[in-house]
Amino acid sequence: MAFTSRIGLIAAAGVTFINAIHPTAAIVAGVVVALTGMSFAQSSRTATAPYCADLKRVVALASARDRFTSITGKLREGNFHDTMLPLPGWKDCSLYGATTYTCDSQTFKTAAEVEKTQAGMADEILSCFAGTWLELKDRSSPTYVVLHPTSGPASITLSLDETESKEFLVRLTLFIRRNN
Repeated sequence: MAFTSRIGLIAAAGVTFINAIHPTAAIVAGVVVALTGMSFAQSSRTATAPYCADLKRVVALASARDRFTSITGKLREGNFHDTMLPLPGWKDCSLYGATTYTCDSQTFKTAAEVEKTQAGMADEILSCFAGTWLELKDRSSPTYVVLHPTSGPASITLSLDETESKEFLVRLTLFIRRNN
C-alpha cells in the first residue's frame, strides 16, 4: 500500500472518530489530511528530477542583472564557455553568449526512446517549477517543446537532435527572450 494511501486510511478512521465527537473538527481534519497528501505528492514529483534545484538557480541567474557571469567557466570554441553549474544527469552543459545556457541528455539508440524521454523531461521541468511554468503547445512540435514561465523573460526549449554516430539526444536550451 502506498504511503499516501496509508495516510488516507488512517485519516478516514480518525475522521470517523472525530466526527462522532464534533462534526466541525471532522471537516478541519479532512482538509488537513487532503493538504498533507497533496504536499507529499508534490514533493515526490519534484524529487524525481535531480537537476531541479540547479535548474531553478540557472533560471534565477538568467533573470539577474549579471546573468550567467557567476557560473561562466573557461572559453570554448566560438562564443561558448564552460559552465560551473552543470545540471546533474545532463552532459556538455555550456553557456553561449550572455543569455543562453544549454545541456545535452544522455544518448539513445532510437528516436522513439528519445521522444519518450523528452516528454518525461518536459513533465519533470513543469513539476519542478510547480505551476509557474507552462508548455506553449502552439509553438511546440513532436521534436521541439517550448516552456515559458507565467512571468519573466526566460524560456526553455527541449529539442531532439541526432549525433554524428546516429544516436539521439534531448538538448535543453534556456535563453532570455528579448521582447516578452
